[in-house]
Amino acid sequence: MSPLRRLAFALASSLSLACALPAVAAGVSADEIVVGTVSDLSGPIAMLGVPVRDGMLMRFDEANAAGGVHGRRIRLAVEDAGYDPKRAVLAARKLVQHDQAFAFIANMGTPVVMASMPIIVDAGRLHLFPFSPHRATYEPLHPLKFQNFAPYQDYMEAATRHMVRERGYQRSCLLYQDDDYGLEVMKGVEKALAGLGTELIERTSYKRGATDLSSQVARLRAARCDLVVLATVVRETVAAMSEARKIGWDVDMLVTASGYSAQIHELGGAAVEGLYGVSVLPHPYAEGANSQLAAWIERYRARFNTEPNVWSVMGYTLADLFVRTAEATGRELTPERFARTLEGMAFTRDYFGSPAYRFSADDHLGNRKGRLAQIRNGRWELITDYLE
Repeated sequence: MSPLRRLAFALASSLSLACALPAVAAGVSADEIVVGTVSDLSGPIAMLGVPVRDGMLMRFDEANAAGGVHGRRIRLAVEDAGYDPKRAVLAARKLVQHDQAFAFIANMGTPVVMASMPIIVDAGRLHLFPFSPHRATYEPLHPLKFQNFAPYQDYMEAATRHMVRERGYQRSCLLYQDDDYGLEVMKGVEKALAGLGTELIERTSYKRGATDLSSQVARLRAARCDLVVLATVVRETVAAMSEARKIGWDVDMLVTASGYSAQIHELGGAAVEGLYGVSVLPHPYAEGANSQLAAWIERYRARFNTEPNVWSVMGYTLADLFVRTAEATGRELTPERFARTLEGMAFTRDYFGSPAYRFSADDHLGNRKGRLAQIRNGRWELITDYLE
């Protein structure tokens, strides 16, 4: 064989070998996939962040016990940002540069997500299912950004419209967190009221992490509101309702999905009876649970020695979406291949009561709807199906 033909043969062989090898991506090795999450484990929404983390750990542990995803174990790398955007930036950089996270799942809180998302996608990493139903998490269309939580604007527009139509409120008001989260909710509420030929009578804000809302509640009462929409999270929701009841004001309140949690009635007791809320997933009450849910609750109790809540379920289901998509992608796992696979995935409703999620090449938002629930006799009860 001539030297030229030997060189050509060697090049062809090298090319064939390279094509046969699995694609290499950051955070993916022969036996491991690293998944990152920027959560709140110590700040004002740690009561949400901890069960979300635990739910993800449980699902990944199950996948690993079954042999992993195409032989690779999943390792969850968690950074605590304490609901602080500045800390979130540092956390995202660490997970990208040091931990080499392949994908980020369930980053916690709109301020955190808005600060850290550019770092993640600019590094070529997947940004999946953040706990921030903000339009920026899926619009404009981006190959690495996917969201499955209905956006604040959409579901709060539908929920406010339904409440005002059904109950005939004349003086709707808003208490909101002074950040991107609160402003997104405001837009949805304003759009709903505009469509009904009315507008907000009063609006008042609070700084993230505040728990003394006495002046805000007094202002809303002075405006004679008959419905108060709450763009709050757990502690602030309890604080607002408790203050209203303390001063003898029995006004109806409607909270976003960020306040739909068993922790509301566990912390607030009688003061939060009658609170309306938007549910994306039902709370996993053991009483009345179907057989699959009951078995899951027992596994969660055994794993973490505590009761699961809706945030535990959401963490578990988000991790499940990742596992199922990674399995469908195949051994050659890259962000691009994963994203293209997810665009063709459809997830049906499950024993948790999840909505059906579906993504496409033109739409990276998996769900646009929520349901209304109300606290009755110390627990959340669903009172509508998914609202249009």
